[in-house]
Amino acid sequence: MSKMLVSVIIPVYNEEGNIQILNERLLAVLNKLDEDYQLVYVNDGSMDRSLDLLHALAERDRRVKIINLSRNFGHQLAVTAGLDHCEGDCAVIIDADLQDPPELILELIKKWKEGFQVVYAQRIKRKGESFLKVFTAKVFYRLLKKLANVDIPLDTGDFRLIDRKVLDSLKAMPERNRFIRGMISWIGFRQTSVQYVREKRLSGATNYPLFKMFKFALTGLTSFSLVPLQLASYFGFLVSGFSFLAGLYTIFLKFFTVRTIPGWTSLMIVLLFLGGIQLITLGIIGEYIGRISDEVKQRPPYIIQDKINF
Repeated sequence: MSKMLVSVIIPVYNEEGNIQILNERLLAVLNKLDEDYQLVYVNDGSMDRSLDLLHALAERDRRVKIINLSRNFGHQLAVTAGLDHCEGDCAVIIDADLQDPPELILELIKKWKEGFQVVYAQRIKRKGESFLKVFTAKVFYRLLKKLANVDIPLDTGDFRLIDRKVLDSLKAMPERNRFIRGMISWIGFRQTSVQYVREKRLSGATNYPLFKMFKFALTGLTSFSLVPLQLASYFGFLVSGFSFLAGLYTIFLKFFTVRTIPGWTSLMIVLLFLGGIQLITLGIIGEYIGRISDEVKQRPPYIIQDKINF
């Protein structure tokens, strides 16, 4: 019986302090398998010595493969590049910061061999992260679960194993604003979880500060929910209703009482309120239109500068 090939996808952006230890831990895990494997590192425009360290690893081991992108395209597109070019019967996605333990890969593969086609790692605790980041992440995942039109598991990142069937389905989805964990949930197939404790980053700074986290959350929400657009409509109807009632009240005061309506104060309150609602609504619509614009341009989602050991 021929051996299966396991591909491990590792996006890398300024991870010079983690690469060597990560590679050693990955090899220690994968060498326990009675399967073939390949490590696909995707250099996402790193500005430190990450690429040099990856070259040294690739020279020593043909199973270490490098995709070097022409610039920084972002985490989701770096993962996409690795998935597009890997050759495995299954693919494991793991970050290079060692917050997700490579040793858990054995559990993911065990579940895969039991017949599951998606095995996602679900965090039960997060070490070394600020209260604000943990709190906002919890709020986001629960908000997304309520609003999304697919069932996206709580407290899961991109650390997961996907079968070749799922991988081929994912490659057939051409969207450029990618929220991979949501896309995999949308694809379906048999899915299960493995729980773990997320460790603190080994070295370096996080590549997802609060602003990037907000943008990523917005991508997830607009990719898998029309609720923001629906809320914009509801706001419009609600404000129109209040405006209509206020108009009737104004007409009543004008023709049936001797009271005068105070001038600019009430007028400014109404104008500012309506203006704020309009700007929020236009902003929501603009987010969706911007994503439509990205799609119709038909630009490639990423550009590869060179590949090694493929």
